Amino acid sequence: MTQVLVKEIMAREIKSISPDTVLPEAHQMMIRNNIRRLPVVDGDKLVGIVTLSDIQQASPSDATSLSVWELNYLLAKLTVKEIMTKSVVTIGEDDQVNKAANLMLSNKFGGIPVFSSAGVLVGMVTESDIFRLVAERGID
Repeated sequence: MTQVLVKEIMAREIKSISPDTVLPEAHQMMIRNNIRRLPVVDGDKLVGIVTLSDIQQASPSDATSLSVWELNYLLAKLTVKEIMTKSVVTIGEDDQVNKAANLMLSNKFGGIPVFSSAGVLVGMVTESDIFRLVAERGID
């Protein structure tokens, strides 16, 4: 597995959002596309990442005393830039998969944005991609 490059297993069709996207819209995008993380881009620049867990933590508790209308109003005002992780760990598409696995393991991440040598966001590698590789190729 140490000879496999990130670009061989990463997802190339990535969804991204802007920092001004409101939480309900980001959440719906994740649900529609069955994904757990979205890179946050401002123009061509990666400025953060938001995960399903981030959105769930920012959502109000069931024990809140606010009404449904108050909750919807507040959530409609909350943007991704207010809850996203700003210092994002990334990896290069020509890096080896074991480097990605070690980064994810040591940082407790489920996925990492992937950049080309030209500095362009080209994909996302996730724990599922690595599991799939292990299942398909086996471990030597």
